[in-house]
Amino acid sequence: MGDFDDVYAHHAGPVLRFAWRLVGRREIAEELAAEAFLALHQHWSSVDVAQLPGWLFAVVRNRAVDYWRHRSVEDRYVQTLPADPAVPPAAVEFELALVRHPSLKPLHRVCLRLRYGHGMTVAEVASAVGLSDTQVKGHLQYARQILRRELARDPQ
Repeated sequence: MGDFDDVYAHHAGPVLRFAWRLVGRREIAEELAAEAFLALHQHWSSVDVAQLPGWLFAVVRNRAVDYWRHRSVEDRYVQTLPADPAVPPAAVEFELALVRHPSLKPLHRVCLRLRYGHGMTVAEVASAVGLSDTQVKGHLQYARQILRRELARDPQ
């Protein structure tokens, strides 16, 4: 394994710089370089060390082509999605006023926001806040009661 370690130490910098130039993002370049060295490790017995770093550059180049191909497909898909429906500012303002109502505790606000603002299920809310489903249902019910009472008292 000492030979592989030596090859890695010698070629890691240039391979990473090459990958970075191909994709323009460090985190993606690091993944491409890691994949190239993983491929080298897996094919260590069949790769001629004299062909390095060219063999590594070829692997990085091929993986970068795959990255850009996948990225262009994703971009085309995103362009076909319909635009987000415009939410009237008054509705957003009203929703924020409800969630920020001073009679609500922070836990109630979080549960309401996750359940109705983000569309999470009760189980997902429970997992996100670290409570049981029953506790989340109770907090939601209590928060709705408070808001109903407060809105009936102060209709603005």
